[in-house]
Amino acid sequence: MNLILLGKKIGMTQVFDKDNHLIPVTVIQAGPCPVTQIKTKDRDGYDAIQIGYRSQKESRLAAPELGHLKKAGVAPVSELREVRVEGAAQFQLGELLTVTKFSEGSKVDIIGVSKGHGFQGVVRRFSFDGGPASHGSMFHRRGGSYGMRQTPGHVFKNKKMPGRMGNDRITVQNLDVIRIVEDKNIILVRGSVPGCNGGLVMVRESKKSRVKKA
Repeated sequence: MNLILLGKKIGMTQVFDKDNHLIPVTVIQAGPCPVTQIKTKDRDGYDAIQIGYRSQKESRLAAPELGHLKKAGVAPVSELREVRVEGAAQFQLGELLTVTKFSEGSKVDIIGVSKGHGFQGVVRRFSFDGGPASHGSMFHRRGGSYGMRQTPGHVFKNKKMPGRMGNDRITVQNLDVIRIVEDKNIILVRGSVPGCNGGLVMVRESKKSRVKKA
């Protein structure tokens, strides 16, 4: 079952494992996520559930969205996501999905939006070396040659050039679940995950681990 939980990136810290090795981890508050809609193959053509996250004031939601949540018996939430799952009929409207769906030692994928850095040059955006910094040089942080002369007479597609950096949807795969704190809905995963502290992330069972099981 490809279950996804919505969560919030709290920040990074480090913990010791049973062998006293220091492990860098990211702290994520995942869920609880109420089930707000159920789609089945017979009625909708595919199996999926819609989940919510983060409580919200009723005054902040549009009337159709508020009616949709009241129909499911769910308190107002600010985030809604549809998740493809196998056997959606086994879920119930209003059911709370928590970090207990994962286990310590398992693998997860984390999906988030990377930090935005605005318009940046090639040195920062792509780690170009740049030119000489010495006196008299007129070439410092530029991109260098972007094309040839008469042949081909144009800049090739996907040439690395200055532009908007960051603010992209990023998926980090196969991260180890180091620790789960059920009473606080906290999950600790090895390494870093995309986004800023407080940013919305999605935690799902690792696709690669599901392939290995099959």
